[in-house]
Amino acid sequence: MIDDTAPEATAYQDAMRRALAEARLAGAAGDVPVGAVVLDAAGAVIGTGHNDRERTGDPTGHAEIVAMRAAAAARGEWRLTGCTLVVTLEPCTMCAGAAVQARIGRIVYGAVDLKGGAAGSLWDVVRDRRLNHRPEVVAEVLAPECGALLTEFFTTRRVG
Repeated sequence: MIDDTAPEATAYQDAMRRALAEARLAGAAGDVPVGAVVLDAAGAVIGTGHNDRERTGDPTGHAEIVAMRAAAAARGEWRLTGCTLVVTLEPCTMCAGAAVQARIGRIVYGAVDLKGGAAGSLWDVVRDRRLNHRPEVVAEVLAPECGALLTEFFTTRRVG
């Protein structure tokens, strides 16, 4: 577990708060509250996204994919070399694979996903030595806030 006061974690807290705002948009729309932002090498936000599967009926409508598509459009190319993907939940295999394919330089995530995470918990797709590109991973930034949003969402779904 990363200490939220460690330099690698504090550097991404503002971006994670932006991702949390995106996650709240997803939750308000009835989708699993996961949000993501993509930062360029200078730290500027160049893409944002939140889960959008329910509205669009698109199984690839995960926050990370939506944010990376927006970032690629902003850059005018698919390569996101030097960029950082900040997401409230550890990426799944699809999103981890997409980040590798996009040449994302760093993945920063909040809550660990023990059931489907692919950036170090259940699987470690992004650091597989057989791949030609392996992003750096910074885990558990603002993890309590990120996890609480998911817990609240699923608790209200099960009770109601």
